Amino acid sequence: MPTTRAQEAAEKRNLRTRQPAEEQKQTAATKPASKAKKSGSTRKTSTSKKGGQAKKEGSPTVGEKREPEAEENEEKQSEEEPPAKKVKTEQQTDNKSEGSAEADADKENAPAKRHPAESMYQAGTIERGHIYFFYRPKVELEEVHSLDDVQRFYMLLVPRPPQFASSSDSKTSTEAKGDDGDQEMNLIESGADAVPAPEPKGQSKKRFRLMVIGKKGLPDPEAGGGGKGGGRKQVFWATVATVSDDLKKLEEGLGPKEYETKTRGTRHQAPARLAARGAYAIVNNEAARTPSQRETHFGYHLSHPDDEHFGEVQETLGIHKASSFVLQVKNPLAPASGPGQGLPQGRRAEFPEDIMEGVFGKGGQRGRESYGLRFASVERRELLDYEGAELLFIAARSGEEGLEASLGEGRGHALEEAERNEGKETMDEVMKELAMDDDARMSLRGTAEKYRTLLRGRID
Repeated sequence: MPTTRAQEAAEKRNLRTRQPAEEQKQTAATKPASKAKKSGSTRKTSTSKKGGQAKKEGSPTVGEKREPEAEENEEKQSEEEPPAKKVKTEQQTDNKSEGSAEADADKENAPAKRHPAESMYQAGTIERGHIYFFYRPKVELEEVHSLDDVQRFYMLLVPRPPQFASSSDSKTSTEAKGDDGDQEMNLIESGADAVPAPEPKGQSKKRFRLMVIGKKGLPDPEAGGGGKGGGRKQVFWATVATVSDDLKKLEEGLGPKEYETKTRGTRHQAPARLAARGAYAIVNNEAARTPSQRETHFGYHLSHPDDEHFGEVQETLGIHKASSFVLQVKNPLAPASGPGQGLPQGRRAEFPEDIMEGVFGKGGQRGRESYGLRFASVERRELLDYEGAELLFIAARSGEEGLEASLGEGRGHALEEAERNEGKETMDEVMKELAMDDDARMSLRGTAEKYRTLLRGRID
């Protein structure tokens, strides 16, 4: 049947309409399942779902003429989105890696967390000052003929700043200080950190500690203590009796006493008497790598009496011209070593919690017991500023060379030289260091005749 031109034109239009639909079906067939699923998921309207079903059935509608363009845009979008996401992911990865690298660097450069005990430990010379030894006769005794006649033996510590840091420093060190202060340290001699500044005279406001020494004498560093082979060192106990900033309290404590008793009436006790004076230093071991290796060394060198007058009094009390000890502090929570030893619980020192945990390791941080260690080195000098603190002195070495071996780095030799110079002072000047009036000085020194006897080395 012949066709008209109008029919031919209509067939051509139908042909053009069918060709894009067939191309679209071929594209949908060759597209990966993942992309088809993704493009379908992005079309959330009900119209798009119906259009998708119409395409599967192959029955195109009038509205489908615009769908190929929409799908082409969606395909372009879906093809462009993954690279964009990928770039974003890479940036995030780079940022994370850079952040982690910075965090690692910060973590590496940051100070390591330390055990509480490490932060408490002060290495080197933690204190220096002047030391005075006193002994008191027993009640109703004016003279002492032997150690049995001694009721109390005292050790007085008066802390001082180092000599190079005092106001009497030479102008040379001040001028050489410069901008950075390094040159000043170069002028300080070895061991100078152990030499105390000169003691001001007539000044009653001074920090001091008065200690009562057990056994009424210092242990002999050269003698054994009864261990196997006699190699065990002698030890002695000391208790911090008074800590104050007023020397008037010291004068009252060491002066003569009088008291009443029901059975014997009025009792008299003679004042304490000065036996020796010198300088001391407390040094913590600087080479200690672990807490168990820490040691505190206490050393002194006498200025008075001099070598000519050094004799029986000092020897009887165990006082050497120069000597050193290993110093430890007892944990107030630890039980006594034996019956009748140590202070009762109510008179023991009450250290704050940071010392109990950081030094003694209370709470299981150090040692096997819940209270921590029984003894600890003097990791901070504040441990000596509590009345009732119980100290253990272990005899180490005697003599100038022994003092230097214990304190190290020229400290022993520096103390020796300093005390030889201070030994030129008279006893009146020494007693003025304790801010005592004439009556008190004569009381603590005794009469002139008794004092000369003391210097001659006789205990009576």
